[in-house]
Amino acid sequence: MDWDEFAHWGKHISDWGAQYHKSLRDIPVRAQTAVGEIAAQLHPTPPEAGDDMAAILADFEAIVMPGMTHWQHPRFFAYFPANAAPPSMLAEQLVNTVAAQCMLWQTSPAATEVEGVMVDWLRQALGLADGFTGVIQDSASSATLSAVLTMRERATGYTGNKDGLSGKGHLRIYCSDQVHSSIDRACWVAGIGQANLVKIPTKGAQFGIDVAALETAITADLDAGHTPAGIIAITGGTGIGASDTLGPLLKVAAKHDLYTHLDAAWAGSAMICPEFRSEFWEDVDGFDSIVFNPHKWLGAQFDCSVQFLRDATPQLNTLKIEPEYLKTTGDAVTNYSEWTIPLGRRFRALKIWFLLRSYGLEGLRTRIRNHVAWAQELCEAIRALDGFEITTDPILSLFSFRCPGDDAMQQRLVDALNNDGRIYLTQGAFQGQKVIRFQVGQFDTTRDDVMMAHAVIREVWEQIQ
Repeated sequence: MDWDEFAHWGKHISDWGAQYHKSLRDIPVRAQTAVGEIAAQLHPTPPEAGDDMAAILADFEAIVMPGMTHWQHPRFFAYFPANAAPPSMLAEQLVNTVAAQCMLWQTSPAATEVEGVMVDWLRQALGLADGFTGVIQDSASSATLSAVLTMRERATGYTGNKDGLSGKGHLRIYCSDQVHSSIDRACWVAGIGQANLVKIPTKGAQFGIDVAALETAITADLDAGHTPAGIIAITGGTGIGASDTLGPLLKVAAKHDLYTHLDAAWAGSAMICPEFRSEFWEDVDGFDSIVFNPHKWLGAQFDCSVQFLRDATPQLNTLKIEPEYLKTTGDAVTNYSEWTIPLGRRFRALKIWFLLRSYGLEGLRTRIRNHVAWAQELCEAIRALDGFEITTDPILSLFSFRCPGDDAMQQRLVDALNNDGRIYLTQGAFQGQKVIRFQVGQFDTTRDDVMMAHAVIREVWEQIQ
């Protein structure tokens, strides 16, 4: 392909993309294909000669698109959103075209310097204190793993990387029983082990960690000769939106000199709205590490996760490694590859710059406020359905419910709704039983899209009884 062809097909794909997004409401949200159906249409061996781009794109539409679940569909109510606002998508096109590997300042000074400013813009937007710095990661999982590794190294006097963990006893990490599975995986990968991730029960309307039980667990571990290393809190847990009360948790951490990390991957975006901070964000400035995902509720193209650090030194002492070929001569500069696990880095900051400049904070706040209000409205409508039960009231824009019947019936309703195609949602678990999760957060959803879910749920429920 020459560059004239590139320009031609680039325009073609942009036009296709605009039409795709404008027509999303007319197609099922979730892929309707059977297992193996897509793979069966692909040739089993690679081609020896190249194909014409027209043929490739025709096959893309015929083979690939039927097997895509449409995350940008305005009636995508499953999981959490992975939004892609148009300005963010355009920024990604530019990043893909320039195709820089931005691991060091010198490998693309603009990428490093824009990242530093964008992290600070977001710090201000979320109301975090001056002094927080940070880095853009690919996902909250990577940020959490970075924090857990930092907990490990800090608790071992920064000897774990050098000596390994043999002979260092049991390092203990504490969290609530509502944390995301990425916390479990981080403890696996860090060598701490599942058995040393201590999950504490929750209490209260927002299902926050039981601070008295946390203190008891830490004291018991100290008495047993274990080494407490850190506490992981959540604001807006994945299952039901569980949110810890931060101040009391931080007091326990300070008493025992523990490193703290806050997982606000989904709900952190809502903190651009000042009215939510008193309920979810009080005392947040006491955390050592905080992560939130602009690629969820804020509209940045996936992937884009921001980790804020009250003091970057412990994480740099954990992750920084500088062979000769990566050294930078001259003035002191920031090399963000020293802050993260991967060496290679994409220019993720550009899409944040485009996004914030295009919508402004007030434009983004309006969307989030609408989503929260519409979730509340839909929750009340579902509560009024005969025999339906709201199992957890809305925390921001996430709530859960059950239809009449046992756990098998909950799954039957979820499957029937998703097979119907007009909306997409998922099951979850709460207090030992299956529930149906519903979150509002897709970037272009409207009140009509959200309230349509009430009619669809009622109609499909009547069909399967």
